[in-house]
Amino acid sequence: MADENSKIRWLPLESNPEVMNKYIENLGASLAWGFHDVFGFDPELLMMVPRPVAAVMLLYPITQKSESEMIGVPEDNENLYFMRQTVGNACGTVGIIHALANSRSQIPLDESKPLAAFLKSSKELDRDARATALGKDESIGAAHGSSALEGQTAAPDINEKVNLHFVAFIHANGGLYEMDGRKEKPIRHGNTTADTLLEDTAEVVKKFMARDPSQINFTVTALACN
Repeated sequence: MADENSKIRWLPLESNPEVMNKYIENLGASLAWGFHDVFGFDPELLMMVPRPVAAVMLLYPITQKSESEMIGVPEDNENLYFMRQTVGNACGTVGIIHALANSRSQIPLDESKPLAAFLKSSKELDRDARATALGKDESIGAAHGSSALEGQTAAPDINEKVNLHFVAFIHANGGLYEMDGRKEKPIRHGNTTADTLLEDTAEVVKKFMARDPSQINFTVTALACN
């Protein structure tokens, strides 16, 4: 997709709850919610995650195998806030926007902070125009850049090719949706409930992992009540 943002690149975010929580606080999310590590998919490990869970973030490696095998069904859904990603390395922010924008009935946003303002101004825009608007949003761009420098590992060069990609999983109207700014539409992965979102997402992530068993760099965090 041709876009004026295509030459804009941000530093990649680290899948680190401490970094992500400071970031969403700066964006205006309620302090009652935050990201928590998911250490594994065994029932006892999933039970360690606080509830309720509003969204799940997955960081996974993009490979030839992951690109060649589609999982789930693309589905237009007017009830979802969905946007494309055209800014390089902005997948973490796009995933966080998808997670928070589609959880506003649970997670309040400070109307004076950057994310509420962005969602208000982009509400009537289409998915591509929202992507363009993100590239022009200096407040979110600055917050992203600051958070990208706070990870436990040294930030890569901004022009370095990064093959890790964030997507968000959300529950909406009985469906489990993968929100990926690289895709044209949300991807539906069957049904879920607010109570089983984490467990049902875990089953989808297992399918992601099975596409290329040689890859091990999968990280899952849950946006849950603190």
